Amino acid sequence: MLSPKLKRYNKDFEYSYSFGTYPTLDLLKFKKEKVLKVLFKSEVSEDSRVVEEIKNICEKESISFETNNRAIDRIAYKENTYVVGIFEKYTEDLSKDGDHIVLVNPRNMGNVGTIIRTMKGFNFNDLAIIKPAADIFDPKVVRSTMGAVFQIRFRYFNTIEEYIKDFGNHDLYSFMLNGKENIKDIKFNSPFSLIQGNESEGLPDKYLNIGESIYIPHSKEIDSLNLSIATGIGIWESRR
Repeated sequence: MLSPKLKRYNKDFEYSYSFGTYPTLDLLKFKKEKVLKVLFKSEVSEDSRVVEEIKNICEKESISFETNNRAIDRIAYKENTYVVGIFEKYTEDLSKDGDHIVLVNPRNMGNVGTIIRTMKGFNFNDLAIIKPAADIFDPKVVRSTMGAVFQIRFRYFNTIEEYIKDFGNHDLYSFMLNGKENIKDIKFNSPFSLIQGNESEGLPDKYLNIGESIYIPHSKEIDSLNLSIATGIGIWESRR
């Protein structure tokens, strides 16, 4: 059906891929209505039990699937890819009452993926991304989340002002090296938004006046924490 036209992922495509058994299984469990097709390799070097579960779901839900080594080799980034899900891109509304993670101009796909997986570990289900930013549908992001991306709601915004306009009921906490308050002294009031800047520049000074600016204390031996680490600390502290 789609296989002859499949190419290496491009952000302009209307569809994307889940590479691997477990990301594809989560795709089928949580976003089965978006699945266009599932491809398998003839040889199975991953968990054969999970592969059979994927095939059973496809049969039950009348989702097209086939064995197609050539198609997988053409689109996959790694040789050890034995299952690929092809799914339609989608948009979602964020919860008005849920706690949010807000990433401002994140560039590194691995960081975005790690943050999404960490979110699910602490029951955060809503992610706002301020443009310009990494493409959440890039298969490298999808794979780095281990399928968690299909379990959260996410939405892109052009500016932080656009986000605040839609979620004015949230208490805002901006994470900054020169933040005014120590994270240890903060009482997080739900619904809230944890705002993080990008990997190289963090948040600009205007965020000192957006909600409550806070900092994570660390030794002077380093300039700053990695984005995914800083976000993970913020997530843990807000839940603690």
